[in-house]
Amino acid sequence: MTLLGLAVGSAPADVNAQRVWNTAFYPTFRYSTVDGFWGSANVAIATPIGFTERREAYAARYAFSAGWSTSGSYAYIADAALPAYWEGWRLRVTAAATRDNRLGFYGIGNETPYAPESVTALDPFYYRVSRSRSYARLTLGRQIVGPLRAFVGGTIERTSFRALPGTSVFRMTLAGDSTQSPVVDKALRGGLVYDTRDNEADPHSGVYMEALFARGSGYTRTGGGVRGVVSPSSRLTLAGRVAGEEMTGTPPVAEQLQMESNEQSFLALGGYHSLRGFYDARFIGSDKLLGGIEARYALVSSPTVVKLVLGGFYDTGRVFDPGESFQLTTSGLHHTGGGELALRFLRNALLVIGVGAGDEGAQLLFAGSWSY
Repeated sequence: MTLLGLAVGSAPADVNAQRVWNTAFYPTFRYSTVDGFWGSANVAIATPIGFTERREAYAARYAFSAGWSTSGSYAYIADAALPAYWEGWRLRVTAAATRDNRLGFYGIGNETPYAPESVTALDPFYYRVSRSRSYARLTLGRQIVGPLRAFVGGTIERTSFRALPGTSVFRMTLAGDSTQSPVVDKALRGGLVYDTRDNEADPHSGVYMEALFARGSGYTRTGGGVRGVVSPSSRLTLAGRVAGEEMTGTPPVAEQLQMESNEQSFLALGGYHSLRGFYDARFIGSDKLLGGIEARYALVSSPTVVKLVLGGFYDTGRVFDPGESFQLTTSGLHHTGGGELALRFLRNALLVIGVGAGDEGAQLLFAGSWSY
């Protein structure tokens, strides 16, 4: 597994505003237990914060990426993020076309069974499905006072599922259901964020809290969460989170797979941003509960140059079955744990490699950010 980047060119985009825009072209390579080997071509155009110490990673960044995996997955993404280009305002716009060609599908609910013997040479995709998504997403945030800001946003998304060859849980349950695939969703959302973190990419102190409400095509979402980070010493950082989401109405499976947040939604439950020791989308439900703690210790630390971090984590969470109501509870939780090795170089670049394990095996982890 390697990550290779080559930056070329640097030119001022606006002399009057005294902003310098840096352009970088770079390939990335990685391996995952879900998709096999990935290769991507990337270009990023960014203007830095400057000499003032701020939590944002950059003033503005435009990024374009095209990636493919050996399993047939792909991701074409254009992302414009402006967290500090205008004082007091944040803007993010993303357009993407992706295919998860080996996404997990075990059924709907918190206790869906997993029988390894069902995966055979004739039915290698018994717990898999192919998901294609095309979407455009916008989020606009405005500072209210201090670390408190409000945000509004909207998403237009089309999702379709395709049964893979052989017998599968998806083929036996949802294949051919026109109400589940294809699905076009149009959603509006809004909420509040309270953020005192010292650094968004690699925080060492602070609290991040959010509360949101969203209305989509035939459903609503109400969610929120809190994440905290503290550093007992210069090398040790402790982090934790609790998050939950409740959906009403008739949300399609395509929307139940995602958990909403301020700027980007994420796959839940199962995978790097939820339960790191379970396969992607292991548990599907309209209501979700997440929790976790982790410790990160800097083996090598040279501020703004390089930092090598060894980490350990514990994740827990569950979904609620149809007919159940969301609640804060310790019953029915799934548990995973594992370790990570992270390399932070320069101010904001982060590479994380690790292993997460649960009672259904282990997952190899590879990411460009912390899980939370």
